[in-house]
Amino acid sequence: MKAGGLREGDFRIPSGCAVAGIMNEDGKRFNGEKIVQAISIMRERSNGLGGGFSAYGIYPEFKDYYAFHVMFDHEEGRHGTETFLQESTVVVKSEAIPIRKQLSMTDAPLLWRYFLEVPKSRLNGLTEEDYVMRLVMHVNDSIEGAFVFSSGKNMGVFKGVGYPEDIGRFFRLEEYEGYLWTAHGRFPTNTPGWWGGAHPFSLLGWSVVHNGEISSYGINKRYLEMFGYRCTLMTDTEVIVYLLDLLMRKHNLPLDVACLVLAPPFWRDIDRMEENRREAVTALRMIYGSALLNGPFSVIIAHENEMIGLTDRIMLRPLVIARKEATLYMASEEAAIREVCPYPDRVWTPKGGVPVMARLNEAAAVR
Repeated sequence: MKAGGLREGDFRIPSGCAVAGIMNEDGKRFNGEKIVQAISIMRERSNGLGGGFSAYGIYPEFKDYYAFHVMFDHEEGRHGTETFLQESTVVVKSEAIPIRKQLSMTDAPLLWRYFLEVPKSRLNGLTEEDYVMRLVMHVNDSIEGAFVFSSGKNMGVFKGVGYPEDIGRFFRLEEYEGYLWTAHGRFPTNTPGWWGGAHPFSLLGWSVVHNGEISSYGINKRYLEMFGYRCTLMTDTEVIVYLLDLLMRKHNLPLDVACLVLAPPFWRDIDRMEENRREAVTALRMIYGSALLNGPFSVIIAHENEMIGLTDRIMLRPLVIARKEATLYMASEEAAIREVCPYPDRVWTPKGGVPVMARLNEAAAVR
């Protein structure tokens, strides 16, 4: 497609990609119409090569099982994956993901979901989550024509090639109810547009939507592969979700410390810190130097009980936050928030590199 005499790829859209997130901290569930409405306002940030959503709390009847959402290029991939899952887990339920065909979307893969239980006899000294992570990595790396794009409990990712509002209709998101939703509209800059490469990226309970570019992808990828992660999705964003899993689940770092690793202060600012904090932050930068994210980014991170907004230290990509009572909103543009919440109690722009968090309150988290 030509644009003013230029072809796509000859130029860049510096603010391309749209992100949005909505979380009710009381755990009240609402359907996907609101997040679809919010992301659709930022259509000019997309080009139809990728859109997607993550939703939490949508499978209450299967909340104790891992929900694998899987894309297949062909039936052979599905049969191979199902044989592997039956040998490795207890398949509680298996079914096609309900869809509504859209004229604007073509070449959709086979879309299937599995609710899985992990027998303790299979763990062989691994934690359950490490075992599930290895299942995901094996399918994505070793089974031809198969890709697990969601693997958490009581949550799911829905994504593909198309504008995000088309993706929302395709996956019938108005039929799901969750307490936390994130969304993404993609304008690829360096990587191909394909169903598996659309955002969000997810592993276990984590999901990430990202506006920007991770120029440290190479070193991040090599670092992650030391811990058994396999980067196979042909995009820079996948390293973020794996880094979060490594730092917080495997290394037990608190969320604010993990964010310090991903978006650390500049050395000049570290030098001005009080001695104890300066030593701690210096140690983090030295130990986790290969986990630092370089390049412009704003991300919305979701987990079972929380939603986090984070930008690079000089905020080269936009992020706006708003609150209305127990609901926190995040988006690339304020207009997207006001489309679904016209009169928020507060609207603000976070400081670069400083995370903004929403968390389920205690009563909601133990349901």
